[in-house]
Amino acid sequence: MSKIIFKAGEATVYSEGKDVTAAMPEILIGTVDGPVGAAFANMMAQSKGHTAMFAVRDINQLVRPATMMVPKVTLKGSTDVGLFGGVVQAAVADGIVDAVIEGIIPKDLANDLCIVALLWIDPGCIELEKVGTLDKADMYKNNYEAIKLALKRALNDEPSIDELIANRHKIKHCMWDESWGEI
Repeated sequence: MSKIIFKAGEATVYSEGKDVTAAMPEILIGTVDGPVGAAFANMMAQSKGHTAMFAVRDINQLVRPATMMVPKVTLKGSTDVGLFGGVVQAAVADGIVDAVIEGIIPKDLANDLCIVALLWIDPGCIELEKVGTLDKADMYKNNYEAIKLALKRALNDEPSIDELIANRHKIKHCMWDESWGEI
């Protein structure tokens, strides 16, 4: 694989009947000396409610490629921050290390690349966590699988432009309402 300057990927993974634990990462991966590296460095400045943090497997275990996690939704309290910096962070960090192990990310580029990962926590998780019924194992599994899939898609340029063109009138956004007319 040649030098990876800027690749984008996304994935959605959910468990049937448990939409609240769905994972929907949107990622950029690229060289530390390119546009992704610049975006990564700029994310070191915090913004209220959107606390960016490194993906770490545990204390002193920053993953490679270095990954900046950014929530897609506003984190409003200790419960959401705990889920983001706990279950989601663990799943993302493990998924990235395993993506290197599995060859999705070339091992020889692990120190030359960085990742920016926008991550989803459904606000419904907060209420379930407060009453002790959140399925954290499912949340972990979905985030783990989704980050690996998003990385694979980014590095393989998936979906291809040919696939997008072929599906232009076959696949509709899940929020599309047929009453709006033809697409």
